[in-house]
Amino acid sequence: MLLIQNATVIDPKSGTETLGDILISGDKIQKIAPRIEPPQGAEIIDGSGLVAGPGLVDVHVHFRDPGLTWKEDILTGAAAAAAGGFTTVVMMANTKPPIDSVETVQYVLSKGKEAPIHVETCGTVTVGMQGKELTDMSALKDAGAVGFTDDGIPLLEPEIVRKAMARTAELSVPISFHEENPAYIENNGVNRGRASEHFGIGGSDRQAEISMIERDIGLAVETGCCMDVQHISTKEGVELIRKAREEHPGLDIHAEATPHHIALTEEATIEHGTLAKMNPPLRTTADRLAIVEGLIDGTIDLIATDHAPHSVQEKAKPVTEAPSGIIGLETALAVCVTELVEPRYLTLCQLMEKMAYNPAGMYHLDRGYLAEGGPADVVLFDPAESFVVGEHFCSKAVNSPFIGLTLKGVVRYTICGGKVVYENRSEQSNENMMPG
Repeated sequence: MLLIQNATVIDPKSGTETLGDILISGDKIQKIAPRIEPPQGAEIIDGSGLVAGPGLVDVHVHFRDPGLTWKEDILTGAAAAAAGGFTTVVMMANTKPPIDSVETVQYVLSKGKEAPIHVETCGTVTVGMQGKELTDMSALKDAGAVGFTDDGIPLLEPEIVRKAMARTAELSVPISFHEENPAYIENNGVNRGRASEHFGIGGSDRQAEISMIERDIGLAVETGCCMDVQHISTKEGVELIRKAREEHPGLDIHAEATPHHIALTEEATIEHGTLAKMNPPLRTTADRLAIVEGLIDGTIDLIATDHAPHSVQEKAKPVTEAPSGIIGLETALAVCVTELVEPRYLTLCQLMEKMAYNPAGMYHLDRGYLAEGGPADVVLFDPAESFVVGEHFCSKAVNSPFIGLTLKGVVRYTICGGKVVYENRSEQSNENMMPG
């Protein structure tokens, strides 16, 4: 048994925040109460000054496994997730080979069972991510895929998208979209504007995202699917989602914001170069504030990292050649506490809703909340403690524009299935991964 004492217990499902204890037995929460007498032999964690929230759920990670494991693999990705307070992740399918076959789904989920956290995966929408032929979605779902996406590559053919949406609606699983039309992009990963002018390149125009979101909302209305707009980056995109929800109250549409689009603008791309290059790119202050407003009013209901590891050598290439993407699992909670909770845009309970309860709900996972009889997936963190983001991560990669920044929100313990899978007792430490 495991007893957490004197923590601020936050449950986004019920919207409650209480001071008390949590008793864990096996992989379930046995009791939550203001005071619980320690059972004989129970391990005790002092939660004084700490927040106990549900284990975070990230519906958008790239673990590069199979095929690109020199960047990251499922076990190092899971270690990074645990260090960031995440107990569930959903892998994207753009591996090598892509996750478009039953065999690859089985490989990923089998290796995921060795990890200390819950590792789920999407399957690809199209065979080989070529955008031409739908995968056997029913077989992939039966093998364990929880949803579908060709993330990393936009789906350009409307009829393929319509068929895919209709199929996922039949299967009652979400379909997630990378909304960037290459017709509006000369050099990806850099906003067309101040950043592209700084580098003397064409960059990525905001219309690349706007046009795709507009198209896919129309198709989602037509098919009735559960649609997720990934890593939204433009104020117009946020407004399109808002209006779609208003005009079609029954529309099952979701939108993700990444911590980097919440916190940074294209000025970070100018300052950090390829370390702040990602698809879609960091855009303007107006776009950043629109994303924050979308989180406040519920237009954006998910926060997801788009954790995208790359090697130092790759990121050292010129801005037009280096790959897009940054790591994010180990800094996500702190970035969001610093940028959303500290300025009082969101309460901690609202943050837990967007980082745990809503993401789990979209994938029909019984996770993301704290309740008696519920899953014993818990993150214990100190929202008031500051730290400087270091250069060492549990991830294999270090491609982060947040290195050197002071953030608030230190993860102290991550508990998954009733087991402590990450423990950080000392200040300025994010490397103390415990076996699961």
